[in-house]
Amino acid sequence: MDSQSTDPNNQKVIVNNLNIFQALIPVFALVGMLAYNVYVFEDAALDGSNQFILLMGAAVAAIVGHFNKISYTSMVEEVAQNIKSTTGPILILLMVGALAGTWLISGVIPTMVYYGLQILNPTIFLAACVIICSVISIATGSSWTTSATVGIALIGIANALGISLGMTAGAILSGAYFGDKLSPLSDTTNLAPAMAGTDLFTHIRYMLYTTVPTILITILVFVVIGLNIETTGVADTASILASIDESFYITPWLFIVPVIVIFLIIKKTPPLIALLLGTLLGAVFALIFQPGIVATLGGASELSFYSGYKGILNAITVDSSIETTHETLNDLFTAGGMSGMLGTIWLIICAMVFGGIMDAIGALATISKGLLNLFHSTFGLFSSTVISCLALNATASDQYLAIVVPGKMFAKAYKDKGLAPENLSRTLEDSGTVTSVLIPWNTCGAYHSGVLGVPVASYFMYAIFNYLSPFTTLIFAAFHIKIRQLSKKDKI
Repeated sequence: MDSQSTDPNNQKVIVNNLNIFQALIPVFALVGMLAYNVYVFEDAALDGSNQFILLMGAAVAAIVGHFNKISYTSMVEEVAQNIKSTTGPILILLMVGALAGTWLISGVIPTMVYYGLQILNPTIFLAACVIICSVISIATGSSWTTSATVGIALIGIANALGISLGMTAGAILSGAYFGDKLSPLSDTTNLAPAMAGTDLFTHIRYMLYTTVPTILITILVFVVIGLNIETTGVADTASILASIDESFYITPWLFIVPVIVIFLIIKKTPPLIALLLGTLLGAVFALIFQPGIVATLGGASELSFYSGYKGILNAITVDSSIETTHETLNDLFTAGGMSGMLGTIWLIICAMVFGGIMDAIGALATISKGLLNLFHSTFGLFSSTVISCLALNATASDQYLAIVVPGKMFAKAYKDKGLAPENLSRTLEDSGTVTSVLIPWNTCGAYHSGVLGVPVASYFMYAIFNYLSPFTTLIFAAFHIKIRQLSKKDKI
């Protein structure tokens, strides 16, 4: 019997008999190669070698597909569809790079750092990061936007205060993903109930049971860390503030730019448009408030149309840095522009190649089915869902696939167990959405580490909310806490 069949137009490939061993061959090969590659290159693994390893993993998957009579054409078509699905995120990444450039030279980021240093005490800084990012993410519905705006500013403040950037990034992402999970504006918050078969607001209300205790524990941990943290920047705050004041024209008027961007996203303006407008506003404010900096970037001593145009375009597209009298700030006030995001985009494309071929050969579906057959109890069903989401985040490298595939695979199983669909939708979010940022080659891990400038390995142990969430949902399942049953009407 052939391992695939096609529709009359030879467009749709359906895989029938890939076994679990075959499906796991590319996974084990990828994990092994990535582990050795990270051992060799350490933090530099994301500079390019991991990207090639993902392509090698895709090659292994393609070989498995070839021996199971999966056509080369069908694998390439699935890869193309996967890459096509990342068009939006890639454009957003490019625009984030552009925005970071204009927000730097306009003084927006330095102004946030300047006032933040005076407001945020090191003792409460990490807990404040969680709370601030939670509010922004709930309002915007986007963990990505939160990182790209307030997250960048908080990283800058942490750098100036001498607080670990890994700790800070973990706090930022904990808050960002808490808000992302609960915001009705979030795409994953809408996707999970759609896959499970429940409605949006039932899903959000049901998530509160596991999400609120998890974020409270996260905040408490960061409060304890803050009480015991040793910083190097407190005594030098005055000199840092003076150095910022010398290098930039600092004024509260510069807060208009981030406020407008956040307002646009709250009003459901597409993130790409909001970020583009934020970039252009940053450019206008740079010309108004920091003409000397723009002229310098344009290779001139005075601002003119020529030097202004060149300076703004340099900030948007390539590396730009502002020299100050303080060494710490020289590292902080550097932006890579759109070119600085190309490494992350490269990683995302390679990850989508691997995920596309795994999907085309039927490996993702086979692994999910295997997990479903492995457990038979209610707790086992929740466990298999969690494991499936984690596995897909690691192998398919995309949080959407980590929600869609298990959602489709497990929906009937939950119904057969007499469990309401919101149990599944909550579990998909608790284990699929939030853990994506913990995988370096996942689109979310690559994005956030690229935007914040902090490797996943550095913030992993501090992204407390993200790795605690799957355990919380399993504890609720084990003790049968808030596990809603189907009504008699719904069982029919």
